[in-house]
Amino acid sequence: MTSLAPRVALLDYGSGNLRSAHRALERVGARVELTSDPGVATEADALVVPGVGAFAACMEGLRAVKGPRIIGERLAGGRPVLGICVGMQVMFERGTEFSDGEHAESGAAGCGEWPGVVERLEAPVLPHMGWNTVEAPERSVLFSGMPADERFYFVHSYGVQRWAMEPSDHLTPPEVTWARHGTRFVAAVENGPLSATQFHPEKSGDAGLHLLENWIRSIA
Repeated sequence: MTSLAPRVALLDYGSGNLRSAHRALERVGARVELTSDPGVATEADALVVPGVGAFAACMEGLRAVKGPRIIGERLAGGRPVLGICVGMQVMFERGTEFSDGEHAESGAAGCGEWPGVVERLEAPVLPHMGWNTVEAPERSVLFSGMPADERFYFVHSYGVQRWAMEPSDHLTPPEVTWARHGTRFVAAVENGPLSATQFHPEKSGDAGLHLLENWIRSIA
């Protein structure tokens, strides 16, 4: 890691486990600034988008602080973004979880950085709450140096159950990590400057800190 720690903007848009995320990022060497300022969030070395609650409500909060534009501008410039929990879900095209039934048929629009739909998991017990293992690809940066049976902390009832991005001869394929709770779902994605986890690394003890440290090192 460089002598000057990377400056990480933690996006404050009215949703997210901000205190825990702030502490965890500082523990792995980041200079963290909690902000809703579009300029700060766009210009920081990296951006973390947390998220707790319903998909549609998180998107409403994001739009209020110009979150989709911030994320899009950063990614267009190759500047790192990390989404956590619903902060990962909103990177997809749409989600079917609502605080009201207004858009129940079509789904609420997400940021659209990845194709796909966030849907209710098919599982005997929901929410999926607690520790679970993941199936990480060999070339993963986020999970580098971790044992295959490492466990992470999940709290969710919705997820992406089918990876919809088509293969390309011109782009490096994303590294997609999977987990299972009743059905198989996307647990993490690494796609150039955009990374995301369905689980909470800031609540996942040493394993989560290891993952965040891997991410910080990748941007430093």
